[in-house]
Amino acid sequence: MPLLTVELFPGRTPEKKRELIQALTETYLQVCGGKAQAVTILLKEVDPADWGVGGRSYADIIADAKTQA
Repeated sequence: MPLLTVELFPGRTPEKKRELIQALTETYLQVCGGKAQAVTILLKEVDPADWGVGGRSYADIIADAKTQA
C-alpha cells in the first residue's frame, strides 16, 4: 500500500486539497498501476517559520519578497 506524503504551506482550501489528492492518486495509478483504494495520500501543512531554505526561514523569505515588490 503506497503512502505519498506532500509537505506544503498552509492556505489551500479543502476543495483544492481534494483536487490535489485526486490528481496525485490518478497520477500514481497511471505510472505504477494498482487500485485507488490502496493509495494513501498524506498532506502535511508546515508553517513557513518551520521551513528553512538556504539558512533562512521561509517566513523571512516571504516577508522580504513582499517588501521588495
